[in-house]
Amino acid sequence: MQALIQPVALLLIILAGYAFKRAGLFGQRDYRILQTAIFDLVLPGAIIYSFATNPHEIKLLWISVFGLIVALIPPIVIFLATLHKPVARRAFMMLNGSGFNVGCFCFPVVSSFLGTAAIVPAAMFDIGNCVMVAAGTNVITQLLLHIQPGKTLSEQHAGDAPTLPYIKPKDKDAKRLARRALLRNVLKGFFGSVPFDVYMLMIVLTLAQVKIPGWIATMVQPLSNANSFCAMLMVGMLMDLPASRRDVKDVLTVIGWRVPFAIAFAAITWFILPFSASIREAVALCCLAPIAVFSTLFTDKVLGNAKLAGFSLTITAVLSLIMMTGAHFLFTAMGV
Repeated sequence: MQALIQPVALLLIILAGYAFKRAGLFGQRDYRILQTAIFDLVLPGAIIYSFATNPHEIKLLWISVFGLIVALIPPIVIFLATLHKPVARRAFMMLNGSGFNVGCFCFPVVSSFLGTAAIVPAAMFDIGNCVMVAAGTNVITQLLLHIQPGKTLSEQHAGDAPTLPYIKPKDKDAKRLARRALLRNVLKGFFGSVPFDVYMLMIVLTLAQVKIPGWIATMVQPLSNANSFCAMLMVGMLMDLPASRRDVKDVLTVIGWRVPFAIAFAAITWFILPFSASIREAVALCCLAPIAVFSTLFTDKVLGNAKLAGFSLTITAVLSLIMMTGAHFLFTAMGV
């Protein structure tokens, strides 16, 4: 029961953010202030603190590769399975049907179940996962659906077509300019994300076996401590209940994609990855994580409204807590 207190507290923080907004204490767009603070300051600080205070063996980078693969597969599959859906619904499914909320949700849950040492494999998993959730999924969604970065779908006059109109350049100069623009947008999508940049720096330091000084860990510790609270409060601030049957259907569809993927990836982790049982359990629990907080950010930028994404995150957080608790007791029974 003690292990459930922290994840339940995270859900209560979400509800508190929502209640404060309903009471008028938070404005409809106030979450964007917290959003900027989380992605540009708080989460990077939490990443640095994790690497500074826990030993990260080079061989565990294979877990990062696994995290990248399991975060990459769902948006591709969803894209192929929704070829005849309107572009707005496809974008919502691709952005929210993949990726894992590791830093804000799994860290406290995994440490509650397995101790603080379990944060190390969770963080290594999050390196690969972060490549996708912090930039990759958004870049893939924009490229495959021909969405212009920096504008919402309504600003681009998106209709019910599966993708936005795309005119392929014909002459050589136009093709070269198009390739340059594509490369610029891809690089901006990745390296314009502060958490992604910090994770890449941590990988370089790990490979170079450079230890982060203790004074740096002390400086960023307050940011790490604030990570879960700020992220969950932001989700509550942007959340709204579904306004129509279509919204309910979209949420159920996202859940319908996430749950089978999560169970399949967790099973692959447990039965295939060549690591100790405790490491495999930590990674498997990460595979059961809810929607990444980044999804709300990119949904807001693409659709101009992240309210449904916030509600979806909350629902998947409840489901994840149930699945992670059940999985933990199952793994324990199997001899972890």
